[in-house]
Amino acid sequence: MGAVYRAEDLRLEGRVCAVKEVCPDPEATPEALSQAKEQFHREAFTLARLDHPNLPKVSDTFSEGNREYLVMDFVGGQDLQQALEETTHRGGFLDENTVLQWADQICAALAYLHSQDPPVLHRDIKPGNIKLTDSGLIKLVDFGLVKLLASDDSHTVTVLQGRGTVAYTPLEQYGGDTGHTDVRSDIYSLGATLYHLFTGRLPANAKQRFLNPDALVPPRTINSRISPSTERAILSAIAMHPDDRPTTIAAFHDMLHTNIIPPSLLPLVPSPGEWKQALADNRGLLATVAVLLTFAVLVTIF
Repeated sequence: MGAVYRAEDLRLEGRVCAVKEVCPDPEATPEALSQAKEQFHREAFTLARLDHPNLPKVSDTFSEGNREYLVMDFVGGQDLQQALEETTHRGGFLDENTVLQWADQICAALAYLHSQDPPVLHRDIKPGNIKLTDSGLIKLVDFGLVKLLASDDSHTVTVLQGRGTVAYTPLEQYGGDTGHTDVRSDIYSLGATLYHLFTGRLPANAKQRFLNPDALVPPRTINSRISPSTERAILSAIAMHPDDRPTTIAAFHDMLHTNIIPPSLLPLVPSPGEWKQALADNRGLLATVAVLLTFAVLVTIF
C-alpha cells in the first residue's frame, strides 16, 4: 500500500521526520480515487490533532500525482520485533515485567486514541510497529491509515486498504460488506502482539482458528514462566468473537495486572500441559490417596 521514508526537513534545519507514502489502487475508478483522497485527508487531519507522548506527532500532509503523503516525527531506536529476535536468538524469553511495562505504555496510547470522538483505531498493532526509544519510551507508529470506499449500483462497501498483518488481525478486520471494527479489534491485535513477545512464536491466526479451534497453543505451554493472570488476559484479548474480549483497553490493562504471581514462585505454578502430564504420571498415587481419604472419612463418621 506504500512506503515510509526517513527524510530531512529542508525548512527546519536538523529536523528528521518520517514520510508515509500511500499508493492508490491501480484498478480503482476515478470516483473511487477521489473518495480515497477525501478519506485520506479526513483521517490525516484527525491524526494531526493527536498529542500523546507514546504517539509520533503528525505535522503535515501533501499530494504528489495520485499519491498521498503524511509527515510525522521520526522515531529512533529499535522496534520490539528486533528486541524479540535478539532474545530468541539467545534461546530465551523476554522478561515478563519488562513486557508488561511496555504494555502499560501501549495501553495508555490506545486509551487516548479510543477516547477521541469518534474513536481512532490503529488497525495494525504488531511488534514491528512499536518502537522502543533509547530513553525507554514506547512509541506506537505506522497507523493503518486509509480506507477505500468502493461504490457500485447497489451499495457502498467500506474496505480497509491496510488490513493489518495476518497473525495480529481479528477476523472482523478482513473487510467486506460485513466487516466491522471497533476498539476491540485493537485489543485483539495488542493481545496477539503480547502473545508473540512472551512466547517468541506467532499465534495461530484468526482464519486458522476459525477452521480449527484447537490451533491456538496456550502461552504458558510455550513459556511456563508467564503468570497465569497474564495468560488469561492475553487469551481473553484474542478471543475470536469481539463480545468475548475486554470491552475497553482499560479493562484489558486491569486484567494484565490482576493477581500477578511473583517470578520466584512461577516454577511452582504448572502450565496446563504440565498439569495434564502430572495427572497422567501419578494416576496410581491419586487413586491410593482417594481410597485413604474415603477410609478416613468412614472411620471418622463411625
